[in-house]
This record gives sequence, structure tokens and C-alpha cells, in this order.
Amino acid sequence: MYIHQHDNWPNFTWDSEKLLPILGEVRSLQGKLVGSMESLGFELQNEANLETLTLDVTKSTEIEGEILNPEQVRSSIARRLGMDISGLIPSDRNVDGVVDMMIDATQNFDEPLTKQRLFDWHFALFPTGRSGMNKIIVGKWRDDSTGPMQVVSGAIGKEKVHYQAPEALQVEQEISEFLKWFSEKENIDLVIKAGIAHLWFVTIHPFEDGNGRIARAIADMFLARADGIAQRFYSMSSQIHQERKEYYNILEKTQKGDLDITQWLKWFLNCLMNALTSSDKVLGKVLYKHKFWIKNALKIQNDRQKIMMNKLLDGFDGKLTSSKWAKITKCSPDTALRDIQDLINKHILSKTESGGRSTSYKLVKIDESDESASR
Repeated sequence: MYIHQHDNWPNFTWDSEKLLPILGEVRSLQGKLVGSMESLGFELQNEANLETLTLDVTKSTEIEGEILNPEQVRSSIARRLGMDISGLIPSDRNVDGVVDMMIDATQNFDEPLTKQRLFDWHFALFPTGRSGMNKIIVGKWRDDSTGPMQVVSGAIGKEKVHYQAPEALQVEQEISEFLKWFSEKENIDLVIKAGIAHLWFVTIHPFEDGNGRIARAIADMFLARADGIAQRFYSMSSQIHQERKEYYNILEKTQKGDLDITQWLKWFLNCLMNALTSSDKVLGKVLYKHKFWIKNALKIQNDRQKIMMNKLLDGFDGKLTSSKWAKITKCSPDTALRDIQDLINKHILSKTESGGRSTSYKLVKIDESDESASR
């Protein structure tokens, strides 16, 4: 028996006493993080928000096995937030679609969640009407024409069914109840409500595909309401990606259990606490980038160098060589070498130890540069 087959569905219950200590710690971490971010100033807040949303979009899709180009995601988010950043690249329709959904969920977190808004999100996720090679129903509830909606794993002929969703004929009523609950101003902490919403939506599984990504966007809406701000400084999806084995295990166990969802909420809160703790990495990266530009802004002579320094600071994929520099900045190999040598002379870049035929380069740490400059 699945959870939605119980007579009292969807009247969830949980043990508040078991959750209260974790919830208190989560709320404390949220308050400290928002407070520390607000003290940084507008520009750094926007940079931290950009980094977090980029993580959220890329990792939420990776949970489903789809890999997006992080640079495209970052560029798409920056354009939608109106951020003036050099080196933005064009982004594909499927990237823009996921970004549009996440931006709408987090920036407009106080707006009502409606059936049409869910359909719009689904259209955004699948702009071509296909999931991979398969044509799917987009912007409408699933119809189960190819069989019941099941979550399966394993090779063909040896599939294991982890979960079976309510019948398609029930989806309209199930979603109506969910949306009614979503809009109610009941006496439930918004963080707890985020965990319930995530579980409830993904259990209904109303769409043919994209249910997990939409469920995580819905949870982010409640988390934004809980924080009281549109800017995101921690990524729940990134943490779920790190804990995805435990995520799927607790999800399956809960969906095959009764209506007591205490263990699910306990896992959700612990995952959220880990996400809040991990936000230090995002903040550290943003602050380091800020210090780098304070120190080196006047030393960077041209836009090519500025573009490449930002790419290195944001996390360059692979090793930086002069040929990659020339290709990315659309300049000649000689110009690329001059740009690089200029930055080496200024103690901003250095050669990696490997050397060889294809020499690569890396950023000199700020304190290391200070020591070089003082000698």
C-alpha cells in the first residue's frame, strides 16, 4: 500500500517534539546567514544570489540525470536579474526554461501557486515538447495512456518499481487539494510546510516528467517565504544532490509507509541544515572574488583579461592554456600569450608545475601575490 492509498490521505501527521530541536537550529542558521549577507552590501548580495541560483538550477537538473552547462545557466540568470557582467554567453532554450521557473519561484515567492502557474513552469522545462528523445504531454496533467505512472530502476526486463502514483483521473482533484492547502494561512512553520509540499507534490506526480524539479522549486518558494527575502544564499537542491541516495531512500520509504511523515521531515530538516552550513563555501567564493578585484582591477588592461579572470574565479573547466584563451576571447595565439605574460609579470597568473608542450596557467592566490609584490 502506498501512502496515497490510505483512507485519511492526505492528512499527514508528525511528531513535533522530535522535530523541534532541529527546526530551532535551522531557523537560527537561517537568521544568521540572512543577517550576515545583508551586511555585505548590494553588489555582493547579488553575486551571492547569482552563485546560489546557478547551483540550484544545475544541481536540481543533475538529480534527474540531466547535465546543464553551468556557464549558460549563470549567463541566463544574470540576464534575467539584470546584472551587468562581462563575458556572458548565449544560453539554450532548455536552460532558459529551468532558469525562468526557478526565478519565478524564488523572486515571486509571495504570489499564489495556481494550476496555470504549474503548467507555465512545465512548459518552461520542456520547450520542445520532448524529454530527451521522447515526446511528452506538456502543460497538462499526465493521462497514463502508456500505463500507470511508476518510478522504476534497473535494466529492461528486470525493473524494480519503487513507487506508483495515483491514477491520472485523480490528479485534478489531488492537485486542487494541494493548492488549497498551499494557500492556507495555517499555523505550520514555513520550513515544515516546505518539506510537506515537496513530499506531497512529488507523491501526486501530476506530470509525465519534471515532477522532481517542480517539487524542489515549490519547496524553495516556501523557504524564500520563511527567509522573507527573494535572494537565495543557500541551495537545497545542491545539498539534495550530494545526499541523493539518502533522498531517494527516505522518499521511497515514506511513500510506502503510513501518513506519519516525521522521518521524512527529520531528513528534510537535516538536509536543509547541511545546505545552510555549506553556504559558507558560496560566501567564501564571493568574498574572495571581491577581494581579487579590489586588488587587481587597475592592473587588468583589457576586456579579454577581465573575461578570463572571471572564468577562473568562477571555476574554470579543465586547464587554462593559451589556445583556450585565444578560442574563448576570439583573439590570435600571439595576443593570448601577450595577455597571459602581462598577467604573469603582474603576479596575477602563474604557470602550473606540469609545464610541457601545452603549458597551463592558474591564478596566484591573493596573499601569495602580496608576498611576490613585496620582494
